[in-house]
Amino acid sequence: MTTVPELERVLFTKQQIAARIKEVAAEISDRYAGKDLKLVGVLKGSVFFLTALAREITIPVKIDFLSLSSFTNMARSPGYVRIAKDLDEGIEGEDVLIVEDIVDTGLTLRYLLQTLAGRGPNSIGIVTLLDRTERRLAQVPVEYRCFEIPDRFVVGFGLDYKQHYRNLEYIAVMKPEK
Repeated sequence: MTTVPELERVLFTKQQIAARIKEVAAEISDRYAGKDLKLVGVLKGSVFFLTALAREITIPVKIDFLSLSSFTNMARSPGYVRIAKDLDEGIEGEDVLIVEDIVDTGLTLRYLLQTLAGRGPNSIGIVTLLDRTERRLAQVPVEYRCFEIPDRFVVGFGLDYKQHYRNLEYIAVMKPEK
């Protein structure tokens, strides 16, 4: 399937991704039936997943985006996180689902949960396309996940390597750098 030399193998096909998103969307639709649900996408990686997910959710949804910047020190330890682009609208009194492409260490997402919780939403949860629990440093409550993945670098369906490969219809493992 893959003709990209930097890719080792396809991890999830377009069909597997679509089927799993449909299942997760059905769970979300059932859980939030009768509620005012807002999907908050974390830019840039979540755009592909958020779009596919929103199309499969059968209840009305609102959509907003934010962008985070994180800075690390030279020792490669987790650093400072800030909101680079904030939400366009408030979330007070709303049921919010943060939409992520991948949950890794959990540190950035923990910051985001704490920040958004202070804005008075009715509820706040997390839905992610990929969950890499092996690297988790901060426990965050991931209510919905499409796939759990091993500790390998992956690209496609919104995930990138130096801004490349986001547009792949599948998710692939990158070859290790030599």
